[in-house]
Amino acid sequence: MGAKVLGTEEIIKNDYLDGMEPSRHILLFGAGKSATGLIDFLTRQPGLFVTVVDAREETALAKTKGAPGTRAVGLDVLAEAEKRLALVREAGVVISLMPPTLHQLIASDCLSIGRHLLTASYIDDAMRVLEPEVRAKGLLFLCEMGLDPGIDHMSAMSLLDGIRGEVLSFRSHCGGLVAPSSDDNPWHYKISWNPRNVVLAGKAGARFREAGVDRQVAYEALFDPGRRVAIPGLGELAWYPNRDSLPYASLYGLEHVPTFIRTTLRHPDFCKGWNKVIGLRLTDETPAYDTDGLSLAEFFRIHCPGAAPDEQMEYLGWNDATEINRGRCSAADVLQFALETKLTLKEHDRDMVVMLHEIEYREQGGVKTIASSLVVEGTDATHTAMAKTVGLPLGIAAMLLLEGRLKLRGLHIPTLPDIYTPVLERLEREGIAFT
Repeated sequence: MGAKVLGTEEIIKNDYLDGMEPSRHILLFGAGKSATGLIDFLTRQPGLFVTVVDAREETALAKTKGAPGTRAVGLDVLAEAEKRLALVREAGVVISLMPPTLHQLIASDCLSIGRHLLTASYIDDAMRVLEPEVRAKGLLFLCEMGLDPGIDHMSAMSLLDGIRGEVLSFRSHCGGLVAPSSDDNPWHYKISWNPRNVVLAGKAGARFREAGVDRQVAYEALFDPGRRVAIPGLGELAWYPNRDSLPYASLYGLEHVPTFIRTTLRHPDFCKGWNKVIGLRLTDETPAYDTDGLSLAEFFRIHCPGAAPDEQMEYLGWNDATEINRGRCSAADVLQFALETKLTLKEHDRDMVVMLHEIEYREQGGVKTIASSLVVEGTDATHTAMAKTVGLPLGIAAMLLLEGRLKLRGLHIPTLPDIYTPVLERLEREGIAFT
């Protein structure tokens, strides 16, 4: 018999699934840019069945490639609740790479049926409210299990575990960039993850602690190209504060440390250019333009009257006759279109993930500094470093759960040794290793 939706509606016939226990079945919602590395990893695991769900079945099928032990399903997560619930019932572990606003639907199904849930997204208030029920039902909801957040938490906590003195300063930097061999534009950047997140990054400003003072930086002052850090083998990159660092100080056991900051890395020229983007109000989210038949050049003339372009804005399409044709749009929507058009990874382009932890501490003998760095390059525009480093922690954690080696329950992020010790060990075997 094929899998059924509530006993009547057939999802898809697949003999491989017949009789399989949920303990060997992983369900993935979302087949976007970040899913490739995760799917590649899961399809390498013997005796495992993987269902990949996306709004378009073709998108899911392009990622699974019809490999044995896989199934691609097209599903409207919002509209097809019964089908979604039936898919969750079949699985032992559910992974969501959907937009954060949709995690709640999947989380509700997991609670209803009793399934573990993994995501790469930040824990929000809606997820936090579920913690008592998650714990009461003996489930693990593991969030922030990607790259940043994810590998940053695990590698930082592992590093801190080896320090016996008093921590004075903690700085953690991470960025998704273009590899030097594919860096061929004035932004020194190409998109390897959700372009909407690139457009809206930093809009809420940032908060961190420096030299004992809690600091708040407004969006307009966030992208300072003068803030630099040296990356071994790469030279200097610019950094900007990432969201609100301070809640992580207590999660890391560093609530009294004078300096605590988590940052995002970019090329200094990117920060310089993004300041112009902000100054021209190009990240405004108010729908204001009918873009059908409107070219990029016409949009820039209307939205930025009297402004003079430089090389970076020219590259984004300041004088480009390409029509937008996306209906009623905000400036942020048009900017996203421009980024997707102009800063896309070409087929053989390579992206790059960079991470650096810097910790200053006092122990017998004086003040010392330890630094730990990671540089990972992608293979091409599909098999990116971003997809690999976001997907592998999720895949490894899912396998640990199915194998009974991850016994923690409740709502967590990967700051506990029960999670990060086995995951980091497996990541190293997959070529994700810190120096």
